[in-house]
Amino acid sequence: MITRGYTRCRYGQMHFREATPGQAATAPTLILLHQNPSSSWEYEGLMREMARDRRVVAFDTPGYGMSDSPPVPLSMTDYAAAFADAIDALGLAGPLDVYGFHTGTLLAAELAIALPDRIGRVAMTGIPMFPAAEREERLKAALDVVPPSEDGTSTMQLLRYLWDYAVGQRDPRVPLERAVLCYADRIRTLHRYSWAYQGVWSYDYERLALIRQPARLVQTHEDLLAVSKQAAALVPNMDIVELPELDRDIFEIGIGPVARALRDFFI
Repeated sequence: MITRGYTRCRYGQMHFREATPGQAATAPTLILLHQNPSSSWEYEGLMREMARDRRVVAFDTPGYGMSDSPPVPLSMTDYAAAFADAIDALGLAGPLDVYGFHTGTLLAAELAIALPDRIGRVAMTGIPMFPAAEREERLKAALDVVPPSEDGTSTMQLLRYLWDYAVGQRDPRVPLERAVLCYADRIRTLHRYSWAYQGVWSYDYERLALIRQPARLVQTHEDLLAVSKQAAALVPNMDIVELPELDRDIFEIGIGPVARALRDFFI
């Protein structure tokens, strides 16, 4: 069973999902950090699989899902500090393992850097280290997102974009109803969907070299394949496991392979 609750961080209430094994845990607690503009909801299938022998806690990033929003966009370091607050508030004892997907990779990296004595192992999928010029263009676009207006033009454009991504471009094996629920999960933040992206596209990827824990890149053959492997080379103790059979929607159709790659690492 997956339960839901709230804990506290410096920006207010932080929502989380939790799954626990039916017997005593035999592995360290696992923290899951999601991509944006999604929420911990996307991890429910993976949580059920990973919670067979460990406690699994998936946080909603501040401003996403059902977590309170910060007053302004944050850096990845500031988001990670909020997760550290939540870990303390929940009394989660180390060593803790952490896994991040897309935006969550940088959140996981910064959490590992911030809590070197409490985070034991770090796993990632899809590190978005695009070339500097492309990141600059993406940052400009994220900064140019406008709030809702009376005529609704910008909001309707955003909803169309998110529908096309979550529903129109989905893997054909994902049922329509499930894809629509994924879409609904993404639209909650409206124009604030870009806030975490501002932190992603302005991130100093050289900071990945500060990760001292054992690390693993579990990489699908998505459009981030090449840049993610380049970013992984910056992490001192990182190995790479490729999943060539997977592209997108991996938490809908690829839970088994992803969980096996994580379980082999999070011993």
